[in-house]
Order: sequence, then structure tokens, then C-alpha cells
Amino acid sequence: MGCKNDAPGMRGCRSRNRNGLLRDKRDDTHVGTIEKQYGVDLRVRSDMHLGNYLERRKIKSLNDLITGQ
Repeated sequence: MGCKNDAPGMRGCRSRNRNGLLRDKRDDTHVGTIEKQYGVDLRVRSDMHLGNYLERRKIKSLNDLITGQ
């Protein structure tokens, strides 16, 4: 079972809220899952939570992390 990206250049499958905006990735998602899904190496333990990673590095969102903004 595959899925289609919502827009050109979008990586992975992301669901949307009722208002059409992309849902935020859950803060308790493991960094290892993000590394595998987006093909990145964040150089931390794979069982670290995404929320903790973003907070420690003062990054606002998963999108900012992936795009380097």
C-alpha cells in the first residue's frame, strides 16, 4: 500500500487537519524514525524523542529541521 505526496518536493506521507494544513509530527516520535523516513543522520540516539531534539536545538518544527531553515 503506497501513498501519494501532497505536493511536489514533499517527502513522505503526511495527513492534514480539517482546515487543510499539514498535521504536526508528534513530539514523541523517535528520532530514528525521522532519520529513516527522511534519509538524514541527526547524530543522536535513535530513541530520543523528536520534541526533545527540536527543543534542545531551538528548532521550531520538523520542516525547519529537514529544510535547514
